[in-house]
Amino acid sequence: MPLLNLTPDELLSTTRSVRKRLDLARPVEPELIRECLELALQAPTGSNTQNWQFVVVTDAEKRKAISELYRQSWTAYRAMPQRAARTYTDPTERRQTMKRVIDSSEYLAEHLHEVPVHVIPCVTGRLDQLSTTVMQAGAWGSILPAVWSFMLAARSRGLGTTWTTLHLVYEREAADVLGIPYDKVTQCALIPVAYTLGTNFSPGPREPLDSVLHWDKW
Repeated sequence: MPLLNLTPDELLSTTRSVRKRLDLARPVEPELIRECLELALQAPTGSNTQNWQFVVVTDAEKRKAISELYRQSWTAYRAMPQRAARTYTDPTERRQTMKRVIDSSEYLAEHLHEVPVHVIPCVTGRLDQLSTTVMQAGAWGSILPAVWSFMLAARSRGLGTTWTTLHLVYEREAADVLGIPYDKVTQCALIPVAYTLGTNFSPGPREPLDSVLHWDKW
């Protein structure tokens, strides 16, 4: 598939979390996933460790099993009392945005098993055993750039993605489903991947830069 005609700025500003606009009926070619992962491997890692692993799940029964774990976690999360939110410039717009996010998250939980590809990025070692902030920052900083590169590469090829973590509540059970050595490897996320229904996406609503920018001091 030819790449979408996006400038670098357009690619960066329109790579959205895609849930409702994932095409659940269209298969994704394995070679496209490989292309995106080849680009992901060019991302920087701490001390050039390259200690990433990627589990690509296309088997229907395994996707169903992982999706059930995700659904259980989503149900519990959805029932939690909402946390106090910060004061936003436009609270009405914020509430509307959050309603859309919750609705689309609900949709994903119901349909995750239908998404043709699940990508689970992992790192070697157990991150929950890291005792200091600097060690944790280095570990996450060694996988997040690669996953974001994967998601950008996917967007440029007409694929949609979203970073999810709810299945990690049942990480050990997911490891059993996929044969991941739990004691030696940490799962970091679950990235649903599918073609998008249409390829036009707009930048998302964000708070003004000056409301989050601190220059030289807080």
